[in-house]
Parts: sequence; C-alpha cells; structure tokens
Amino acid sequence: MIYLDHAATSWPKQPEVLQAMTDFLQQAGGNPGRSGHRLSVDAGRIVYDAREALAELFNATDPLRVIFTANGTYAVNLGLYGLLRPGDHVVTSGIEHNAVMRPLRGLEAKGVRLTVVPCARDGSIDLKDIERAVHRSTRMVAVTHASNVMGIILPIAEIAEIAHRAGAWMLVDAAQTAGVLPIDVQSMGIDLLAFTGHKGLQGPPGTGGLVIGERVRTEEMQPLVRGGTGSRSEFEIQPEDCPDKFESGTLNGAGIAGLGAGVRWVLKEGIASIRSREMALAQLLMNGLEDIQGITVYGSRNIKDRVSIVSFTVAGHRVSEIGLRLDEEYGIMSRVGLHCAPAAHRTIGSFPEGTVRFAPGVQTKSEEVSEAINAVKEISGH
Repeated sequence: MIYLDHAATSWPKQPEVLQAMTDFLQQAGGNPGRSGHRLSVDAGRIVYDAREALAELFNATDPLRVIFTANGTYAVNLGLYGLLRPGDHVVTSGIEHNAVMRPLRGLEAKGVRLTVVPCARDGSIDLKDIERAVHRSTRMVAVTHASNVMGIILPIAEIAEIAHRAGAWMLVDAAQTAGVLPIDVQSMGIDLLAFTGHKGLQGPPGTGGLVIGERVRTEEMQPLVRGGTGSRSEFEIQPEDCPDKFESGTLNGAGIAGLGAGVRWVLKEGIASIRSREMALAQLLMNGLEDIQGITVYGSRNIKDRVSIVSFTVAGHRVSEIGLRLDEEYGIMSRVGLHCAPAAHRTIGSFPEGTVRFAPGVQTKSEEVSEAINAVKEISGH
C-alpha cells in the first residue's frame, strides 16, 4: 500500500507516539488536574510537557495559553465565536476550508459582517486586496496558512501586519502547516493559531489546540463550553485563568501524550529537514504528473510557494473513478472530491466535481511517488 493522504491525517504514526499513548494509559492514567494522587499528578505533568513542546515549536511566550481542543475545527470555532460579536467585521480568503468558512457563515447569520477576499486561480492572494478589505472597524482577519486543495502558502506575516495596522486580530488556520512549515507566532504577528494534532504534528486523531497570543485579552474571550475544570471548584461560574477557562471537562490525556511525543519528534527532526524532504517529493510528483497528456495540475508551479499537496484532474475521467482505481488496482491511497473546501474549488475552477489530491508526507519514499505517477499514467491511457 502507498499512502498519499497525509493532508487528511499522517500515517503511520511515529513509534514514539504510539508508545507515549500506551505509557499514559498503563503508567499514568489519572485525570489531569482533578486529583492530588500520583496518577493524576503524573498525567498533569504529561499534559503540561506537551504544552511546553508546542510553545517551543511555535515560539509562544506562555505554555498556559496553549489551549487543547478536540481538533483544529474546534480551535477555529473557539477563536471566532470566542471573540466576534454582532456588528464586528471579519475578513477571510476565497480558498478557506469549511472549518473556517462554516463558522464564519454562522456568525454572519448572527450579525457579524464578513468580507471574502477573492484569490487568483492558483490560490494566491493579492495583499492590495487585503488592504482594501480591512478597515478601522475590522475586528479580525482569519485565513488559512496553506490551502488543503492546491497547497498554496499565504503570506501570513504580511497579512498580519495589515490586520494590526487596523487594530484587528490575526487568526491563522495551521491545519496543513503545523509541523511542516516554520511558524513563529511572535515574529509572524499571529494572535490566534489554530492547529490540529493528527497531521504534520504526527499526533493521534482527536487532538488539536489554539495558541492565544499576548495581544488577545482572554478576559474578553468567551469559552465555547463551560463546566468542570479541576480549579476554582468553590465557584459555580467559569474560572478566568488559562488554560482552564477554555478546557472544560476531562482532557484527552492519552491523545495529548501522543501529541506531545509527535511534537518532540518534529523538534528533533527539525522543520527545515521535514520541509526539504516534502518539497522534494512534491516537486517529483508535480513534474511527473505534468508530463502526462490530459492531466491538469492545480496551483503554483513554484514549489517554494506550496506545501506537499498536489491536486489534479484527468481529462475524460471522473475523479471518483480515478480514486477508486488507484485504491483497488494499485493500492494507492488518495483523496478525491471537494476536500471540505468548496470555496477553494470554485477559485481554481474545479467545482463541483473537485480533484484528485495526492499529499505525500515525511514518511513517503520517492519510489512510492514514482509508482503513483505511473499508475495515473496507466489509468489515463497515456
């Protein structure tokens, strides 16, 4: 089997991740922050170690402002619904995943004013269009770091500078870039960084989080859920301290243990090394697919402008047929369709059918990419 669906989730997980989850359940296993006995203390230490690893990776100033969530989508919702109110203005891009677009449309229905800045056919965005969309009443700019459809990387630092000049917050959806691209929330001006744990960070499903920057006053931010936190138990109102204000209920301790191990693996390997390996795979993939007659590859041709996501279509073949044949005849795992990002597909002109998406990861071998290219060539009949 050849797995080329790392944009959906990384697989297989690193051995350190699996071991950390097993160790948590076998040796710690207590409820972090809920009791004073040794198992609870051990569990709490593991959770805090994961916060510290994430703070190191993203250069966040305070590990306690790394909020754990069930996934990246929850983290995006926490940032949006926690801060935006009716009458506020928010700006986003025309290539967003529904993890951003759907909560924004929900807020729009409640009175938040939304501006969607269109992108070019390759997914790139003109900073002048951002400048025209952002004004003094803009409360937030919320954009993806890299598209999950064509892999284009948006200029986050430059967009954040525009947002900050208007007094707005900068929220970044890093689902496709955390653990893959260098992210420095301070130097890039990111006020809210939503990340998922199960992709580039190599962690298990059911993990993610939101890094809250120092420009955000957490006392002004509302939690999505209220309830037990293990602290301030004498009060029946939600505590204001981070991270407890935003982490009601028992945390996914085993998942966070695995996530922490994944992040430490990324730190050990080095983002530069991971990025270099993935760029080489994506370049090989793009070059091979573009040599096949009838293939359309979407997105920028400059590999430095994209993560290792390559979407394509084959003339005369439905994407569902290609995906099925890749799986059943060649053992190649891809993803086809709209990838939960209809806005992006409208931008590149592949709506409503979508594309076939190959997404190699750091575990992928170049020989596997070559086999995938040959399989597409055979399916296309060229």
